[in-house]
Amino acid sequence: MPSLKGKTLIVTGASRGIGRALALGLAEAGANLVLSARNPERLSQAAEEVADKGAAVRYFAGDVASGETARRLVELAREIGGFYGFIHNACVLHAGPLVWEMPENLWREVVDTSLTGGYQLTRHALPDLLEAGDGVAVFVGSGAAEYNLPGIGAYAVAKAAEEHLARQVAAEAPHVASFAFRPGVVDTDMQQQARSASGGAAPQLHQIFGGYKEKGVLIPPERAAGYLIQVLQADPHRYSGKVYDWRKE
Repeated sequence: MPSLKGKTLIVTGASRGIGRALALGLAEAGANLVLSARNPERLSQAAEEVADKGAAVRYFAGDVASGETARRLVELAREIGGFYGFIHNACVLHAGPLVWEMPENLWREVVDTSLTGGYQLTRHALPDLLEAGDGVAVFVGSGAAEYNLPGIGAYAVAKAAEEHLARQVAAEAPHVASFAFRPGVVDTDMQQQARSASGGAAPQLHQIFGGYKEKGVLIPPERAAGYLIQVLQADPHRYSGKVYDWRKE
């Protein structure tokens, strides 16, 4: 079983929810972290919590869809040493509008955060990982990639493309374990956004996502993060080129 001790991972969207839970869990497993998110205050707090667990940590606030942000994250990982790869968790939902109702800037933000962000991380990280002969490229996907629910169209399209990107990286760089991870139905801010969405599909979203809350099916971010960390501590290459959904194991 590979150990994460002394290995450095980039985690995007690390200031809250699943990303923060991943950062804390990975630190407990002995990994060092480079954290990224757009909110500098929340990101700084998450970095302090990671440091309290004894991990070496760096952070950079910015839009991961920017090549400059991705380049800087990789530079920080090199500074720590033992660069092992990335977990691209950052995403944006903008729930509620039907596809034709969504303003172009919101559409681009959703798609760019998931897909272009994944590309930028790949572009800047893969040369290091290929030179090392091993590493991981994890793209946090979603079951939404497989179904059409009105009001989350941009998000579903972005996640479907991001999961395809994970498979593409695996095909082109077989020494790197590249896969998509579906965390399940997790109690995050995005769930709250869907429950309070506005737009043409809002009533349907309120019913579906409100139902998740009422039925108690939401899992905590720490539990979702734990499933991924178990894979990274076991055999991440087992899932390379695939979608890992713990609910189907």
